[in-house]
Amino acid sequence: MLRPAGISLLLIALACAAPAQAQVPAAPKAKDAQPAAALPEVMRDLSSLPEPVRATRERILAAAKSGDPTKVAEVMKSFDPVPMFSLGGDSDPAAYWKSSYPDSDGLEALAILGEVLESPFVLLDKGTAQEMYVWPYFFGLPLAKLTPEQKVELFRLITGSDWKEMQEFGAYIFYRVGIAPNGSWQFFVAGD
Repeated sequence: MLRPAGISLLLIALACAAPAQAQVPAAPKAKDAQPAAALPEVMRDLSSLPEPVRATRERILAAAKSGDPTKVAEVMKSFDPVPMFSLGGDSDPAAYWKSSYPDSDGLEALAILGEVLESPFVLLDKGTAQEMYVWPYFFGLPLAKLTPEQKVELFRLITGSDWKEMQEFGAYIFYRVGIAPNGSWQFFVAGD
């Protein structure tokens, strides 16, 4: 199980940081307020993804598994705009991860990225201009609606203290990845 170092401090730091860069799209908010009928389907079958989304996911995973934060940063920089990776307006993903996870020289962020992308996902805002495939699916579901089995899946990504913070906040606020149907990587962020 991944135990993100200082996630509480990271969330506090992110909340106090400067606004995100103007050219970077805002990451969508968690869907805790959705009525039950509107809950997205939890998807596990990667073959259901459009080819451009599958290809982007594979590129990201390969870079994350390389153990080199600069390789993930290179994949990010191949998109215009660069996917959101910080709520504080940072400009260099590799430097950001290395400073956020100094004990692992940024490798913990890559491990989290890999774990997130290997989890089930949801399609949010289907049929709209904001349509997005998002990993992990917890981001699209109310925490109160998670089954015991889904909570076990969630605890593969978070710690008990993260869970408590999310319950207090009212939504999943750990790392998530968003990829648009055209394969454009949109974000890899944590926080609100």
